[in-house]
Amino acid sequence: QVQLVESGGGLVQAGDSLRLSCAASGRTFSSYAMGWFRQAPGKEREFVAVIGWSTLTRYYADSVKDRFTISRDNAKNTVYLQMNSLKPEDTAVYYCAADPNGRKGRRVLEYDYWGQGTQVTVSS
Repeated sequence: QVQLVESGGGLVQAGDSLRLSCAASGRTFSSYAMGWFRQAPGKEREFVAVIGWSTLTRYYADSVKDRFTISRDNAKNTVYLQMNSLKPEDTAVYYCAADPNGRKGRRVLEYDYWGQGTQVTVSS
């Protein structure tokens, strides 16, 4: 069983930055693909970014490319999402997810474990 706990959300203004963290339990964290998703009110949960066990592989949604950066520290069992140049449309609950199969997918169904989410609100 893997437990994921997100932190770092908050209320910011457009153009500001935030860094989200996701702390994971489990001895095999380093072999998991780790993703970030987000869900705005009334919308489906959508893919934001994913990182493979090797930090060489990272994929981003087009809407966040060049503004967000996903990274991980396997020694700390933690994955991060650095969010720069935030926009009001980035407002959502952000979720961390783990895929033990390491697929680095963009679909919700590909992830077995989820955190409880952290709210990010960007005011204009």
